[in-house]
Amino acid sequence: MAERTFEVYRGTNTAGDLKPYKVEVDHGMVVLDAIHRIQEKEAPDLAVRWNCKAGKCGSCSAEINGKPALTCMTRISDFPEGETITVTPMKAFPVIKDLVTDVSQSYINNRAIPRFKPRPKDAEDGWRMAQYEVEKAQEMRKCIECFLCQDVCHVIRSHDKHEEFVGPAFLVRTAGYSMNPIDVEDRTEFLKNRGGIGFCNITKCCTEVCPEHITITDNAIIPLKERVVDRYYDPIKALVRLVRRK
Repeated sequence: MAERTFEVYRGTNTAGDLKPYKVEVDHGMVVLDAIHRIQEKEAPDLAVRWNCKAGKCGSCSAEINGKPALTCMTRISDFPEGETITVTPMKAFPVIKDLVTDVSQSYINNRAIPRFKPRPKDAEDGWRMAQYEVEKAQEMRKCIECFLCQDVCHVIRSHDKHEEFVGPAFLVRTAGYSMNPIDVEDRTEFLKNRGGIGFCNITKCCTEVCPEHITITDNAIIPLKERVVDRYYDPIKALVRLVRRK
């Protein structure tokens, strides 16, 4: 058993600071284990959100030494001996208490997405689809709503566009609906306006932090951007629409 130093944010959205803790750690422990040990030994009022401890619920998101990550999937041994491990709440969201943030706006954004709308079943083969079509849509269904991609997105993190931009997590959700070959809902206007997809300048930081390894930028955001460009910004199509109006 070895001793490691942790600095954990304690406070609310209006006031707080980092508090140091010395933690006896065992081999194989993850950061969430250390947080629980701090709760057990020194700070029973330390607030942290968690559930499955298996990297599948997305509840324990935080920033560890400044990088958005799941605390249950970040091993203490990943950090050099003697290095202080700093755990802070996700910067892009208001802090409720300690490591717990208010992500309620994300669920409001989720409800704004036009729902999945399947076409009628074919008389002969129902909703048959090719395997590559299944895999294309299924990648987007792997999202665990950890909101790490939302946290690292500069549009939300630096410019506070929570209400104007649904963020990468919900562009992934939109792509999951829209790339399903049996879906017939047109979400292009939503993407341009309420979805705010024009704010994204495809830095790929969201893809880098995704614990489910979803290729968010290339496989979700860029194809959706192309749909918006084709509809609203293609000069040839704009000319055709102008001629038709005349």
